[in-house]
Amino acid sequence: MLFSDIEKEKLLSATISGPRNSASTDILKIAIRPVIIKGRFAYQVTEHYAQKAMHRNISAQDCVKYVQESLLKYKQGVFSTETTNYHALVGKDGEISMIKKQVKNTPSLIVHNREKNYLLQEGTPIPFLIHLGVMTKEGRIIPKKYDKFRQINRFLEMVSDVVEQIKKKTGVVNIIDFGCGKAYLTFALYHYLFTIEQMDVNIVGLDLKADVISDCQRLAETLGFKGLSFAVGEIKNYEEKKDVDLVICLHACNTATDAALDKAIKWNTKVILCVPCCQHELYSQVQNDDLSSLLRYGIFKERFAALVTDAARAELLTIAGYDVQVLEFIDMEHTPKNILIRAIKTASGKNQKQAQERYQAFKKALHINPSLEKSF
Repeated sequence: MLFSDIEKEKLLSATISGPRNSASTDILKIAIRPVIIKGRFAYQVTEHYAQKAMHRNISAQDCVKYVQESLLKYKQGVFSTETTNYHALVGKDGEISMIKKQVKNTPSLIVHNREKNYLLQEGTPIPFLIHLGVMTKEGRIIPKKYDKFRQINRFLEMVSDVVEQIKKKTGVVNIIDFGCGKAYLTFALYHYLFTIEQMDVNIVGLDLKADVISDCQRLAETLGFKGLSFAVGEIKNYEEKKDVDLVICLHACNTATDAALDKAIKWNTKVILCVPCCQHELYSQVQNDDLSSLLRYGIFKERFAALVTDAARAELLTIAGYDVQVLEFIDMEHTPKNILIRAIKTASGKNQKQAQERYQAFKKALHINPSLEKSF
């Protein structure tokens, strides 16, 4: 039975869709998959809203209860387990009819060997991970680097979601990684796009630290990554003559993030992936008498100002003609800086007017003037 399979950690994947009505839930679709977190089994639940997707990990027992409760709010659910595929159809009266189909040739599942179904798999030696000290020559992840390995794969999952937007039938895909640091994710990006997706790419990693950039460039040459190069410089001073298809900006401090977004907007970049960090600009600006109970405490005000900054950025990107989503990058237990802004350029720009109205009201209510506004 389905619920027994879920509890026994045999579920491979699940999708629950078709909300009965907007009053019962604002979640459009639910996806579930097994994951291994620090050696422990869990199910990752992804709840898809209109403008965002939220992720959380729950136990097998909690997953059973979650699925049972969720099915009553939706019209159907599709589940894949080790031995059986289930299609649950939910009637208006809440009665669940289950269509079952046996699976003849079941692939080896991660729940058997406790390996997560990553884009980069443990057990297979990957040269750049070995050189960066994440993996041994035998393909095992070094224990203290497992969080980094997990972060790399989470990042690549997000890139995989936008691959179709940046692919070209002919020509090179141009990518800029602003504030690349030691470039774990930059090397991972090149490996994924060039080796796995077999795309012709030109990736530039930019950072202020000359010694770090020198090490990264040397490693790129050692690995034979001909489409990957590194440069020293400030984001605001960087110019790119080629069409840029993807701009990445992860943990660039304060208004350096805005400088990267400004470049991406002016280049008419197809896709932007941004994880902001160290946001101080609006801390001294944000003001609203009705929020005095919140703003009178420094730590509350700091966190609130960071959210205000990212909300303003999201609206300004929408005004610039992007379809914007705000996603979790990694779990809260690892870092509070876990918001990723994903922006995809659209042809219609249908939401620009509404975003402009929302932004002006938002700006007026909080007495803010974000740096990114200067781009318009």
